[in-house]
Amino acid sequence: MKIVTASQMQELDRRTIHEAGVPGKVLMERAGEGVVAALEEMFGTPRGTTVTIFCGKGNNGGDGLVVARLLRRRRCKVHVCLLAKPQDLRGDAKTMYQRFSKLTGAPKVLANPSEEKILQLIAQSDLLVDALLGTGISMPVKDHYQSAIEAMNGSGLPTIAVDIPSGINADTGAIMGTAVQARLTATFGLPKLGLYMGPAIDHVGEIHFVDIGIPDSYIDAMNISVQLMTQSSIKDLLPDRKPSSHKGTFGHAGIIAGSPGKTGAASLAAQAALRVGTGLVTVATPESANVSLEAKTLEVMTMPMPETHEHTLSLASLPFLKEFAHTRDAIGIGPGLTTQTDTVQLIQALLSGMDRPCVIDADAINALAGHTDLLRSCRSTPILTPHPGEMARLMRHTDTKNINANRLTIAKNFAQAHSCVLVLKGARTIIAGPDGQVAICPTGNPGMATAGMGDVLTGMITGLLAQGLPAMLAAKAGVFLHGWAGDLAAKEFGQAGLIARDLLNCIPRAILSVQYFAENEQG
Repeated sequence: MKIVTASQMQELDRRTIHEAGVPGKVLMERAGEGVVAALEEMFGTPRGTTVTIFCGKGNNGGDGLVVARLLRRRRCKVHVCLLAKPQDLRGDAKTMYQRFSKLTGAPKVLANPSEEKILQLIAQSDLLVDALLGTGISMPVKDHYQSAIEAMNGSGLPTIAVDIPSGINADTGAIMGTAVQARLTATFGLPKLGLYMGPAIDHVGEIHFVDIGIPDSYIDAMNISVQLMTQSSIKDLLPDRKPSSHKGTFGHAGIIAGSPGKTGAASLAAQAALRVGTGLVTVATPESANVSLEAKTLEVMTMPMPETHEHTLSLASLPFLKEFAHTRDAIGIGPGLTTQTDTVQLIQALLSGMDRPCVIDADAINALAGHTDLLRSCRSTPILTPHPGEMARLMRHTDTKNINANRLTIAKNFAQAHSCVLVLKGARTIIAGPDGQVAICPTGNPGMATAGMGDVLTGMITGLLAQGLPAMLAAKAGVFLHGWAGDLAAKEFGQAGLIARDLLNCIPRAILSVQYFAENEQG
């Protein structure tokens, strides 16, 4: 599913109205119907409840007036707070005001209410609807709009945002002074980029997509480089498992990882590769760490390698690791390796001219700081999986704050400049390809912010590479399934106390869930 900026959505609306001949008020009616359907899906029938709807003077307010009329017909007690004078309404919003007034009588719309009156209405309400500002906001929220938003947020009541929570920049996710804290956002046409970026993630709640009838041909004709991953799109990436298959059919993944005290990272990555369907997995690890690693993994093979005095992989292991990599279908390198000087030099030498599909993570990423030119020497598109701190070290002359403030742009530019696939981890992980295409992952939860989760992701992507998926597709499938497994684990165990092994055990269920969802969606 493509993700658009505010201007791109405006252009799609314009073409639909002026070229496809769909009146704006028809799109507005469809939008309102979609909001009500989303409301009913999450909260059940609204009959008998009291709903206060906050409307601005633009098209977002017009959408809100449609919602008000439809809820009134469902026997809700509806209050409409219009933060404008009725005579300020124009176009389709004015039409929707007239339709609502015809149904209920003009006094049912409270125009320019005082802060005291707003608080009184909220106190009588069961649900709130935010239809104040929409996607066009470019300046900080102030005056009575600010007061209304603060009153809504302070109420503790469930709030449904119409298209986007008011106060959120639709392109960047920035908070424009203040923003509505929504439990549910019903967004129209295509998802807006800002819903998945920056601090907006904490404001949007559950996102529901409303089809308002934008022709597919118009969407296809628009140059949109950012996509939102969905279960349907991921299902098509999973390797087929024919009845005649054997373990060799699904590839042999090599994991180069671990050191004393950090064999857990190697174990998690190796087991994740198996859980995602890989036929064989072997871990190359320092000699003194091998016994501990073998005790942690039953189904995984190990290969002890020469080590330094600090018991990390030594430069003397280079010829052995080159042969190890050459005889595997894909390589994951980095978890738990440490940044010991000899080990860093080994990683740099190993990555120079790497001839296997590979995932570069953790300490292997740290070893590339100042040596990112090595990425272009890889003969197969490498995949990097940094968290923001590792990304800052990789780029140098920047910091985590800047990385988090410009995640999409930084990921896209780095992937193109270094001919790699970049998986920039974090809330709404971003996957950027060397061709400029970007995908945003909607799965995952705060419970996954704990040790070992990145090691599991490395193993999953490596396993998918070993099964033959191209780099960008393996990264997308691995990230989506990783987040989905985390969501399943959180439902079972809760977010607090979630550990990487919980997620590891949910990977097969995530795969089954994606397959089941996609098949039923098609059916």
